[in-house]
Amino acid sequence: MATFAFEIVEHGNPALLEPLTCKKPALELELAAGTLESTLLARWSSIQNAAPGAHLRLASDFWPSKALLEKASAAIADGKSFSVTDADGVAAECTGCGANTVAIPADEASFRIRYPWDLLKINEEYLAGYTENVINGTVRERVTLDGVVILGEGSVLLPGVYIEGVAVIGKNCKIGPNCYLRGYNFISDKCHIGQAVEIKNSILMTHVAAGHLSYIGDSIVCQNVNFGAGTITSNFRHDGKNHRSMVQGCLIDTGRRKFGSIIGENVHTGIHTAIYPGRKIWADVQTRPGDVVQLDLMK
Repeated sequence: MATFAFEIVEHGNPALLEPLTCKKPALELELAAGTLESTLLARWSSIQNAAPGAHLRLASDFWPSKALLEKASAAIADGKSFSVTDADGVAAECTGCGANTVAIPADEASFRIRYPWDLLKINEEYLAGYTENVINGTVRERVTLDGVVILGEGSVLLPGVYIEGVAVIGKNCKIGPNCYLRGYNFISDKCHIGQAVEIKNSILMTHVAAGHLSYIGDSIVCQNVNFGAGTITSNFRHDGKNHRSMVQGCLIDTGRRKFGSIIGENVHTGIHTAIYPGRKIWADVQTRPGDVVQLDLMK
């Protein structure tokens, strides 16, 4: 494994990641390996053969493909340093691996982290690397694990829980009874996923509660959010086209056919809240019972 000294350089426009970045820096957002920062470091640490004293300087908004990381490993194996560039400039720069530097252009599978939905793609790619269960919590009878589950200390899976795909669940969570997790899900610490709730391909940060009868699909939910019973995040257009989302007054193509909601910190939804696909709810907002969220909701 790599023995780099890492340096992450802030890059990008945090405003484009709102409402995720309303209350904290992008690198502190909770994600697959703990935070965006730790996930980026874990990704780059897969580079092989780094020389002692090598230094890797990374842009905070760049996600490298596996193919790009293989090219970087090959450069180091040849006794060379490397520099990764894309249309936005230098994305990563390795020094101390050799006198000569190899220029590695970013490939199509690598990308800049510009918008909230980019974190869903990172989550999917990173969680796909998990292949074995790690159970440090409690799994009760009549739980079905049809995939890979990482379960933190103090967390419990109650009867009737069914998990497909990959689920990383933090500490002191209560999951179930009778709920369904599928796709690639990251659920952080102190979360409650309750009766008849389905979570699909989503990121739930610390202290999220969805106690009853809800659907959260292809969504990102920040800390301290409570879903009223029957809250539904729609994630599919009737015409099957890609979802678009409003960013700074412009509708942006997300590139995703399945895309739910982006929900900031401390949001509480009333019972039977229905949220249109691609909508964002800013921190500290509340909805009323029966609300239909057709447009982004800002404080």
